[in-house]
Amino acid sequence: MTHIPFGTATADQWAVEITPASAGWTYSGLRVADNPVAFETGGEEMLVLPLSGSFDVVADGRTFTLHGRESVFTAVSDFLYLPIGTSVTITGSGRVALPSARASRRLPIRYGPAADVPVEVRGAGQASRQINNFCAPGVFDCDRLMAVEVLTPEGNWSSYPPHKHDEQHEGEAVLEEIYYFEGGPGYQRVYGSHEVLAEVSAGDVVLVPRGYHGPSMAAPGYDLYYLNVLAGPADERSMAFCDDPRHAWIRESWAGQAVDPRVPMTEAAR
Repeated sequence: MTHIPFGTATADQWAVEITPASAGWTYSGLRVADNPVAFETGGEEMLVLPLSGSFDVVADGRTFTLHGRESVFTAVSDFLYLPIGTSVTITGSGRVALPSARASRRLPIRYGPAADVPVEVRGAGQASRQINNFCAPGVFDCDRLMAVEVLTPEGNWSSYPPHKHDEQHEGEAVLEEIYYFEGGPGYQRVYGSHEVLAEVSAGDVVLVPRGYHGPSMAAPGYDLYYLNVLAGPADERSMAFCDDPRHAWIRESWAGQAVDPRVPMTEAAR
């Protein structure tokens, strides 16, 4: 199943649990918790990302406090990196996401302050959106895991023009991608290898094993957030993609349009 409505991927202590096995692929995963959790990372590297609320994380006996945020629409959050083979307990109040990827290198546990998260404004006009590049290549080191947050003001389109990353060549990387949503309702399109046009809202997930994906459409009156989790087989992390050639001209059109003044929508809490 490519569109996974909230409440249909629960498992044990997790409100959402997407593993490589359940997704039918090899690398990318995601867990979301609304309650305290204790677990082992096993063969996956993970991030602890507050979606709402604040959390204390004990990882291999070390304690870290994540100050978090009221919601994904109020601030950029701090986060924590968890390597493979780590014992973890998370306590606090709110909702926390754990993007993950199967990994082979054990990197150190690291805290990522919100103030260091690069906030990018992409697109123009009704394709204006905010990207929080907290775990993008070149920003934060992981073995295979990549993750970014995207905020789309109501009525705008993001993940646009539609693009794909399912072939390995210069300018494109092979990646398994997860979209996890908050806010909405909105709509998500996937096509090319399989067809999806799904209404999405808080807690929903869309899996993209291959094919073009986009646009992500925020319905008028409703801002849309999604967390992208990506990982693939290449030794070097890359989020390179290839636009649908029918719609690639859209990027050139942005040069003549003003950026929507509603973005950026958030920044690091002061």
